[in-house]
Amino acid sequence: MVLISLIALFYIAILGQTVLAPLVFGLLFAVLLLPLANVLERKLRLPRSISSILSVLLLLAAINLILYMVGAQISTLTEDWPLFKQQVLFSLNDLQHWISTKFHIRIKQQNAYIDNATSKLLATGSSVLGTAVMSISSTVLFMVFIMFDTFFLLYYRRLIVRFLVSVFKEENAVTVYDIIAHIQSRIRQYIFGLFLEMVIVAAATFLALWFLGVKYALLLGLITGLFNVVPYIGILTAMILSALVTFATAGAAKVLIVAGTIFGIHLLDANVLLPIIVGSKVRINALITVLGVIVGENIWGITGTFLAIPVIAMTKIIFDRIEPLKPWGMLLGDEKDEEQPPVPLKEEIIEGGGVNPDAQENSTAGPTPAKDQ
Repeated sequence: MVLISLIALFYIAILGQTVLAPLVFGLLFAVLLLPLANVLERKLRLPRSISSILSVLLLLAAINLILYMVGAQISTLTEDWPLFKQQVLFSLNDLQHWISTKFHIRIKQQNAYIDNATSKLLATGSSVLGTAVMSISSTVLFMVFIMFDTFFLLYYRRLIVRFLVSVFKEENAVTVYDIIAHIQSRIRQYIFGLFLEMVIVAAATFLALWFLGVKYALLLGLITGLFNVVPYIGILTAMILSALVTFATAGAAKVLIVAGTIFGIHLLDANVLLPIIVGSKVRINALITVLGVIVGENIWGITGTFLAIPVIAMTKIIFDRIEPLKPWGMLLGDEKDEEQPPVPLKEEIIEGGGVNPDAQENSTAGPTPAKDQ
């Protein structure tokens, strides 16, 4: 029945992508902004609606700042477009001579094939342009839905917690509070740790490439830091993009140096930074991480690759605290993970915006209504 339920959940996720994907992003952002919203309500005595709106606006300002920094660097890259075009032409010319020598295909025949492929591409140019426009509009609409979901999850957080407690039997109320509190704490730790890791990786990449004299070191550092958020796939994508930019501005001589530098930083990040900064008691083994990213991409595309790890982390918290599902939680975790999930005090859950995952106190008192969460 557990396996059938998991299959049903995956099927629902596929059918409900349009609704569920922005809702999960909204949940992550709402958990991240919850302490800020509580401060605005308690310290500044702002109404819940105003505090929720201000929290979302501050999040938008932070996202726009990051996008502005990346956009400003990309705009300077356009200055080297003639150099990039010339570099590509030289490389194509060398490649054509190599093909002609090795495979005995004359350059005239190669040019005819290229012209034919170009004419077909131009013929479908209108449809490609239309698809690009639709993709941009869908992305903007997706972001709007995320912000609305974040606001409403912050605004109705008390109602949502009361619903989650009431929908289960009364004797399970403490377990429900425990799951909610640990999900809040773990996801907040994960997001803050991920942001700190992103900043460190971006700074390290920038300094390394700047020391090597690579042009647009800041842009490559930002790209590496942002793409590093996606496990395994992200760093590979950042390495390819960095190699292309380096090839366009510095030739093929420094491409291997840049790729090797980024790969070395990734090794330090994966073996040193990740366990210290992002690592927590909710450990997910490498096999499940890779499978989660692949499954997430197949279900929700690029969105799924970003959401795979936090969703698996939340799922593991639930599995570890429900007796019939503990073997599944064991499957998701690391062999070194010997955590015995504590049952937090109700006051820690209701008043504190979460619970300290390392707290060992247990509570046997009955459930009380949630006040602030």
